[in-house]
Amino acid sequence: MTDRPDAPSALGQRAGKIDGPPKVTGAAVFADDLRLPRMLIGKILRSPHAHARIARIDVSRARALPGVHAVITGEDLPERYGVIPVSQDETALKIGKVRMVGDEVAAVAAVDEDTALAALALIEVDYEPLPEILTVEDALTRSDVLIHEDAKNGNVTKRVFQRYGNVDEGFAEADVIVEDEYLYEASTHVPLETHCAVGHYTPDGKLTVWSSTQIPHYLHRYLARVLGIDAARVRVIKPEVGAGYGGKSDPFPLEFCAAELSRRTGRPVKIAYTREEVFYAHRGRHQFKMWLKMGVKKSGEITAIDYKCWLDGGAYSSFGVVTSYYAGVFMTLPYTLPRYRFEAIRVFTNKPPAGPKRGHGAIQPRFALELHIDKAAAALGIDPVDLRRRNCVEPGTETVNGLRITSVALKECLDAVTKASGYHEKRGRLGPNRGIGLAASTYMCGANHSIYASEGPHSTVQMKLDRSGQVAIFSGTADIGQGSVEMLGRIAAEVLGISTRDMRVVEGDTDLTPVDLGSYSSRVTFMAGNAVLQAARRCRDQLAGPVAAKLGCAPADLVFRDHRIWPGDHPEWKDDPAHSLSFRQGVEVAEAATGQGIGAMGSYRPPRIGSRFRQTSVGPSPAYSFTAQVAEVTVDPETGEISIDRIWAAHDCGKAINPQVVEGQVEGCVYMGVGEALLEEHVFRGALYQSPSILEYKIPTSLDTPPIEVLLVESHDPEGPFGAKEAGEGPQLSTVPAIANAVWDATGVWMNETPFLPERVLKALEAKRKAEAKGRTAAVAPAPRGSGSGT
Repeated sequence: MTDRPDAPSALGQRAGKIDGPPKVTGAAVFADDLRLPRMLIGKILRSPHAHARIARIDVSRARALPGVHAVITGEDLPERYGVIPVSQDETALKIGKVRMVGDEVAAVAAVDEDTALAALALIEVDYEPLPEILTVEDALTRSDVLIHEDAKNGNVTKRVFQRYGNVDEGFAEADVIVEDEYLYEASTHVPLETHCAVGHYTPDGKLTVWSSTQIPHYLHRYLARVLGIDAARVRVIKPEVGAGYGGKSDPFPLEFCAAELSRRTGRPVKIAYTREEVFYAHRGRHQFKMWLKMGVKKSGEITAIDYKCWLDGGAYSSFGVVTSYYAGVFMTLPYTLPRYRFEAIRVFTNKPPAGPKRGHGAIQPRFALELHIDKAAAALGIDPVDLRRRNCVEPGTETVNGLRITSVALKECLDAVTKASGYHEKRGRLGPNRGIGLAASTYMCGANHSIYASEGPHSTVQMKLDRSGQVAIFSGTADIGQGSVEMLGRIAAEVLGISTRDMRVVEGDTDLTPVDLGSYSSRVTFMAGNAVLQAARRCRDQLAGPVAAKLGCAPADLVFRDHRIWPGDHPEWKDDPAHSLSFRQGVEVAEAATGQGIGAMGSYRPPRIGSRFRQTSVGPSPAYSFTAQVAEVTVDPETGEISIDRIWAAHDCGKAINPQVVEGQVEGCVYMGVGEALLEEHVFRGALYQSPSILEYKIPTSLDTPPIEVLLVESHDPEGPFGAKEAGEGPQLSTVPAIANAVWDATGVWMNETPFLPERVLKALEAKRKAEAKGRTAAVAPAPRGSGSGT
């Protein structure tokens, strides 16, 4: 039986989320809402030094304080961990050395928060300060100072080098070569909810941890390993999560400490990070320093790209090995590129560790490439949209580095966004200090490989049909606000012909739900969506035989819609309720006929991709989304302030399962892009974080956010669930370069560094005035064949 295209569809309908009501009424339960009997409060002591040896720790006074039930230090949890198996360089509490201000040194559990804080103040720690590494340059040159003494490559976390084709030959064929340097500043996630975990170790030797995590499955594995507990006796429950954006994709010390303190006290222990502690936990956007060289023919054909980048990774690896690959592998999209060479170097510094933030590893190089495209267009006198269109990848092709392309609607996105914005009519014609700019991008629909080596499925869903007509879906996914619960329910509802109101989704509980790898790399819609689609079809097939026999038709003729099962297009019975069964009756008939309950499992494992190049083991994805954005800005030449007047965003999401939710994701991406373009950066005074609070770390408010017009473009990916692709991360990649290109149109200056602070804008305008006074142009000039660029 196949899905009937003529039946009314639950897909593409604008509706609120299944799990929306409890969130808007305040009934949703988050980790910090949990209050267990006899629960203790945990707190973590943090290092005031960026780099120092721990000479002595004395916790005796803290342990003696009334109300304190346990104190632990690094020696109590010595097992190393790290979210990536090849870079296990963290311990829950530091042993022998601290590597950043805010490093975890000891933890306490007490009857209340005040007592816990008082206990921290009684812990005596003697430090022996060490020289600090605070920049990429220092990390690469100071071989006498090692942040991790046992690291194989000094202060270099990872170096990636890849080459495809003869790049120098490509530059020799080019009519114009554009070469420039870029800086993309570090930023952090600022989720509304801070990290929180509750550990409960019971006398029977079982551990339950509630955590505001994006990765219940991976956390489950690491809790068992670090605490030395059989994984079968560990349970991880993800309550509601108040956003993550990648910042909750690592296992964190608070989860291990809450669990260990509970094991030692025999009582539940809660640890919630303050906002300042979240800034130290970080795992946000890496600072990228980039050098990019691109050759283009007069026809607009890109001939070659040479790209180098240096990543400030902070004190620990986190996802840094993966980031080092993501820094370059996606540069071969969304434009056809015959020759490509890139090198990425991620280094350790004595700062909070960088990791995955929305658009992980791909936003920074996209910023550089999209500015480069506009610079090349200026040099050639080609319209920037036309230059992009001439180089768009096509469906059913493979990139030079082995990425497989299934569906592409980038040209349609470009058409939609330029038409809606009036881009061609406005560009260069908006008047003084006003401009319009465009950028395009692509992003993955989940990583083709799991974080640890496994041949198992990436997502499995269990589905149960009840005689009441309710359908229960059990999934290990982690809804962090992006709408994965809604997605799972709506896909199942579409297959079974019922309403999402009859869906019950149980997710993120390792005792109750089958494995899903978690919410990262925009994987959930494509992977869990395919798993639930398979489970729903299998359940429908279990109903089809008995119901068809009851109705006197072939199983293949049945239509599931409007909470009923119809005998297809029989001329006498079509749409006649008397000759159909309710969905509830269909379940009862099937149970009676088979003598068993109705339920099924569904799984998804990505196809094998990337075998042509061993190096592309990080980067291949079963599908890619595509985005085009236009930004319209006004620049005040006196103050340097940039006002974003409006942003148009066209996104190829494959198929919008629920357009209202997809639009919300696109708007959220644009909002975060605006923040990174205009406001967000990490500022340090030496090694001390200067702005570890929302008061000092600037993010846009609702008043700072421009009007956003979202245009959904559907390419119907052949392998996506009902054709769907990701929408939670990819749309952010275009925002910052679109704004930068609009600033060029308004002022004639290129903003090669983020954020575009007023002082940087004024500095660029002054440099332009001086250049013009000397008779030079600010545009990129054509370069001789094979040479460097003119600027």
